[in-house]
Amino acid sequence: MGDDDLLRQAGLRVTAARLAIMRTVRAGDHPDVDDVYRGVRDRVGQVSLQAVYDSLHALHRAGLVRKIEPMGSPARYEARVGDNHHHLVCRKCGAVTDVDCVKGEPPCITPVDAAGYAVDEADVTFWGVCPSCQ
Repeated sequence: MGDDDLLRQAGLRVTAARLAIMRTVRAGDHPDVDDVYRGVRDRVGQVSLQAVYDSLHALHRAGLVRKIEPMGSPARYEARVGDNHHHLVCRKCGAVTDVDCVKGEPPCITPVDAAGYAVDEADVTFWGVCPSCQ
């Protein structure tokens, strides 16, 4: 299924900027907003930073991109959605790497006391130093 079909299914208008955002996020390695903005400008020309923010927000709400927010780092975006994977983050350079669910099926890990919640997802960030920075 193409990106234009995904946008339509999500009830979003198909625009050159949204298509460029989806392609930029998919091609990137957990890009931040500035990376996405530069990628969209390279693909479609002039676009405002606010339009990129607004579109990323709409795509995130629609479940077409995932927003991750490692502590001390700007928000990052990825196209890997629909699973409950986790992330490795380098403390030195900020590189982000996907890691599959710790135990397989979501929520992967279970809290000691769920306080009555019906837990269906876990968002785990592993911190360390990547091979390039070691």
